[in-house]
Amino acid sequence: MKALYLLLAMSMLGACSMRDTVNMDNPTNQVHDLNDIDHDGVIEARERCAGTVRGASIDNYGCGKIKPINERRELKILFANDSFYLDPQYYGQIEELATFMRQYPNTKVTIEGHCSRTGSHEHNQELSQNRANAVTTVLAQQFGIAADRLTAIGYSFDRPVDPSDTPLAHTRNRRVIAELTGEDTAADMKWTIYTVDEQVK
Repeated sequence: MKALYLLLAMSMLGACSMRDTVNMDNPTNQVHDLNDIDHDGVIEARERCAGTVRGASIDNYGCGKIKPINERRELKILFANDSFYLDPQYYGQIEELATFMRQYPNTKVTIEGHCSRTGSHEHNQELSQNRANAVTTVLAQQFGIAADRLTAIGYSFDRPVDPSDTPLAHTRNRRVIAELTGEDTAADMKWTIYTVDEQVK
């Protein structure tokens, strides 16, 4: 009886070892593509949106998330008191705005002109409008942005960023705001440990 148990155990061990043996003559073929060609963290076998913008937020299938363009930017343009002369030193900021608008051709921009609380409301209304016009003129004439994508509006001194009546407040309130809107969408970028540094540049 003991010999029978021993024979049965040996036959079972032999069967197990045969199942675990790998046949090197017929290796297993890799069915799914495990590469990540666009480096977005999603393998090709699951990829539905190839060529995602590097750094964009994505879903489980590698498709980038998008957000509508609707943002306000304060241009760091300073005007002298009672002047709408736009110094060429500020053209670089306007060029950055123009570059963005060329990248997203369905965007439009409203340029807001603002003044300090010195002088009459009527005079500052005209002055703030002229400041906004100065920026849209440069966008159109220097950087080729179509006029129908540009709107200029003056707000006199009705929307101060600093309501105190100090020389510094007057300087800060003589400003220009660019409000970008559009049917275009921009990639929603992931936050990374480097994001703050990138925004500072």
